[in-house]
Amino acid sequence: MHQGANRPGPQYLEDLATGYWFSEVLFTAVELDIFTHIERGGKSVEEISEILNCRPAGMERFLQALCAMGLLINYGEKYYNTGLASEYLVAGKENYQGDSILWRKYLVSRWQDLASCLRAGGRVNYGASEEDPAQRAHRIRMYISAMDRVARTKVQEIMPFFAGLSMSRKILDVGAGSGAIAAGFLKRFPAMTATLLDLPEVLSCTQEFMQAEKLVERITFSPTNILEDWPVDTAGFDLVILSNIIHAYSEKEITGILQRASDCLKTDGLLVIHDFFLEHYPEKAALFDLNMFINTYNGKVFSCEWVMQELARLNLYKTELIPLKTDTALIIAGKNKRALARLHLQPVDRLVSSIKTLGFDDVCPVSTDMVHVTDWADLKCRFGCSGYGKGHCPPNSLPPQKTRDLLKDYSRALLLKGQPPTRDFQRRVLQAEREAFKAGFHKAFVFWAGPCSLCDSCATDGKCRNTRDARPSMEGAGIDVFATVRRAGFHLEVLQDKNDFVTYFALLLLE
Repeated sequence: MHQGANRPGPQYLEDLATGYWFSEVLFTAVELDIFTHIERGGKSVEEISEILNCRPAGMERFLQALCAMGLLINYGEKYYNTGLASEYLVAGKENYQGDSILWRKYLVSRWQDLASCLRAGGRVNYGASEEDPAQRAHRIRMYISAMDRVARTKVQEIMPFFAGLSMSRKILDVGAGSGAIAAGFLKRFPAMTATLLDLPEVLSCTQEFMQAEKLVERITFSPTNILEDWPVDTAGFDLVILSNIIHAYSEKEITGILQRASDCLKTDGLLVIHDFFLEHYPEKAALFDLNMFINTYNGKVFSCEWVMQELARLNLYKTELIPLKTDTALIIAGKNKRALARLHLQPVDRLVSSIKTLGFDDVCPVSTDMVHVTDWADLKCRFGCSGYGKGHCPPNSLPPQKTRDLLKDYSRALLLKGQPPTRDFQRRVLQAEREAFKAGFHKAFVFWAGPCSLCDSCATDGKCRNTRDARPSMEGAGIDVFATVRRAGFHLEVLQDKNDFVTYFALLLLE
């Protein structure tokens, strides 16, 4: 619906009015577990109708709607999951979001009360108070499971900001829910331990999640009403997490929670606030605020500005609002400004940390002014290298002047340091280029080391059959590798013996 904002007025209103059509189709598909049934080998209309005990005529129209929504693809007589459906809507997969989607369906009936809530000035549906213990336990489990699925995707966005840090101490996760955010840190930093605060009935479910993650031995579960005193040590934690807590309470209550969170921080500790904010994805934030209005006693979505003012009142240093790719954002605060400086907040910093995990010895950001292009480098390829004449080696590579012209379109790059075997190094280099592209560096392009070694053999006519993956070498494009890497601070010498240790370098252009 967000894309409809630029459409003519009447059509946009029509799209808003029929928005529930999309959600009802999705709810039904998840309830019927269609994507799980289709995942292996696809299914025809008749096959899926038989599995679900439905009539083929209606099922065909339903499957066509899922195709139109980008969740299925039709080839011949069979329907197959798209990549989106395969990753997030197949039960049993790590990133399955079905529980989260069906929790949204549970909330639909509450939204029917919106007009009544507006008249009353707040929530009117108090059905939960009439639940028996079994119903309440089921609802809580359903909610925790749904939020766990969402939190698992969020933590993948959050962790890169902390990549490469030396964190070996204590976490306090306040209002932990399923504990997925704390679990992300525990998995990344094996020396850390965590204390989880939440209501007793929530923590009973949380403990099951942590047992499944095999993290329970590193966790202390502390049943607590977080609006009351916290049974934990003052100034005892290196990391305090408030994930999706701010929107659940009123200004006065949040003021108290932030004060307790600050009190629990060590001098060099970090407070991580993860939530919806009115400044980030404002359409979703406004609608989520209405959801709080309908479903909670006093929850609301706050502005980043208000939260920043409260942190300043507590004499905490803080980052700017850090938007995630999804509908939430981060604010990270601390008592010590130097603690914030250790975070990887810039896109290049996060990319460096991500690429290091691919197996490179080092990843060094450089200015493209440091890349030395000379007219003699490709002579080393023509005279003295058996790769000369191959698909992307000289004379089929970029001439030095073309390389100079190319570098004018870039200002930043990364030098990637690695080791043989050549094929493995070049495959990692391609992975690094893909990581850069996915991180938003759409111009990412890499020069690697040596003749292309990806394929078992090259075409004898000199025409590459794998142009998708082949890349030019630094030296073959006229780059003086020795001068370039020395400018970046690396020590590099000519090999004195064929058995000497070999170092490879690649150049990843970013922007």
